[in-house]
Amino acid sequence: MNGFRKFLLRGNVIDLAVGVVIGAAFTSVVQGFVKDFLTPFIGAFTKHAGDYNSASFTIHGSTFKYGDFISVAISFLITAGVVYFGVVLPATKLTARFSTKADVDAPKKDCPECLSSIPAAASRCAFCTAQLPVEYATIPRQ
Repeated sequence: MNGFRKFLLRGNVIDLAVGVVIGAAFTSVVQGFVKDFLTPFIGAFTKHAGDYNSASFTIHGSTFKYGDFISVAISFLITAGVVYFGVVLPATKLTARFSTKADVDAPKKDCPECLSSIPAAASRCAFCTAQLPVEYATIPRQ
């Protein structure tokens, strides 16, 4: 029982649960928006008298409700767009901004003590911690 309690109280499980609840609530808001605003707007232009969800055609007794499908597709596109532009894109930009990756294309030079490759602007070797001479620090390696 103690392990189960630790599992439930971990931050990941709680964050996931909150994300699922917020996602479900957001999905119903988007579906309501599409159903109450967008499909009547589309119906006005396609002459379906405000209820585009009922737009359909019949082939050999089978009814194809393409209006309902278009409403669901619009809901999906709006949800995906909000998730991408509201969550994924900002998170990617924040990750890139605070990333600690060194610039791979930065000029390099060799340490005179241990011969390790270090950034040309460095004044101390990251590997052997040798203090580099001032005149050596200005000569980049080709």
